[in-house]
Amino acid sequence: MLIGLISDTHGLLRADVHSVFAGVDLILHAGDVGGVEILDELALIAPVRAVYGNTDPSDHPGLVTALDFTLEGVRVHVSHGHELGRTGSPQARAAAYDADLIVYGHTHRQRVDQVGAQLVVNPGAAGACRYDLPPTVALAEIAAGAVRVRLVELSA
Repeated sequence: MLIGLISDTHGLLRADVHSVFAGVDLILHAGDVGGVEILDELALIAPVRAVYGNTDPSDHPGLVTALDFTLEGVRVHVSHGHELGRTGSPQARAAAYDADLIVYGHTHRQRVDQVGAQLVVNPGAAGACRYDLPPTVALAEIAAGAVRVRLVELSA
């Protein structure tokens, strides 16, 4: 199973997200969506599940506080990450959630950290460039109960 991981679009969905996510089975958005039209456009690619970010309005349709579910034997947790703060370490995030794959956003800093048996992933910010960081998303492949994640830089 191939999953597109995206966060912090803040109302901007770059055109190359369509090509990077072509063929994914599911898209997980880790918050700061910036409008229902972002979710609608992502849904043209694949089914979307998304969480609230700290900048999303509380009445934003289609968003929940957190997602906890299992895909092909892999326990997945998705939340925006602001609940642990900007400086929450990968170890703190791994300790906070009982999941094999933890996906978060908020910091805009793309990273993939192995913490024991847990994989902690921030796909980075796919929207407007901030903090001199390139826009990025990630692809997660789940096979035989294992997860591999690859960060993908988008056109600026």
